[in-house]
Amino acid sequence: MVLLEFSMAPLGQGESVSAQVARVLDVIDRSGIRYQLTPMGTILEGEWAQVMAVVSSCFDQLKTDCSRISVQIKVDYRAGTESRMDAKTERVEAILGRKLKT
Repeated sequence: MVLLEFSMAPLGQGESVSAQVARVLDVIDRSGIRYQLTPMGTILEGEWAQVMAVVSSCFDQLKTDCSRISVQIKVDYRAGTESRMDAKTERVEAILGRKLKT
């Protein structure tokens, strides 16, 4: 199972890129893959081919009208585990003995 965190935004489109980011999030949401939106990016959870296909679809969505795109990707693979997005946070909370603000 893969956790993939990424951010993708066009360059040269002005100060605000929220409209383009919304298009990317629409692709992610419609993909059916498990994800978590954060203020600085999005975390996807799934098999390698699944998460990479979603990232590629997001890129394809932006390149239709954006001539330069910035992409940052961070990947954590662990064989045989599922629901890692929840499990990682729950494990830290168990160690601390309290819920965290997430």
